[in-house]
Amino acid sequence: MSATTPETPTGTATTPTDPATAPTGPATTATAPGAPRTVTGFLAARPVWLAGVLATLAGAVVTEAFALGARAAGVPMEAASPGATEAAGIPVGGFFGGVVFWSVAGIVLAVALARWARRPARTFTVTTVALTALSLAGPAVAPHTALSTQVVLAVSHVVAAAVIIPLLARRLPGTRR
Repeated sequence: MSATTPETPTGTATTPTDPATAPTGPATTATAPGAPRTVTGFLAARPVWLAGVLATLAGAVVTEAFALGARAAGVPMEAASPGATEAAGIPVGGFFGGVVFWSVAGIVLAVALARWARRPARTFTVTTVALTALSLAGPAVAPHTALSTQVVLAVSHVVAAAVIIPLLARRLPGTRR
């Protein structure tokens, strides 16, 4: 424990929501406006960017496992980009790589919101859920792609978001003073 991180009777740490200490100390969020909520766990003491990287890796692994299950069930893993004349195969590891690639923007967003947003956790959650919903349009309009593949692609977006968004949102402060 540091001098600025008092220990509560239950042994969990709380910190002020000062933006200067939020990215490096344990996370504090709010259950009611102005009321600090203690966040415990592995990600709580990590900087926002590192929590984002770890959440991304977890989401990428889960999403790739989902895709491997779909492959095993016989779903053809071939999709086409807009303007393509035929579908191309999605390689093993393609879902993992896609999650990592697109999550970089989410990590940058989380770090920026932790620094400048008045309600970082809520703003992050609302923004990323809206972006996830918007991302479902891609699989829906993928030309030359089997319906079963379109469904797997869309569900994979939701799977990745369901893992990454809550993990990273819990790391962000609920309010900033």
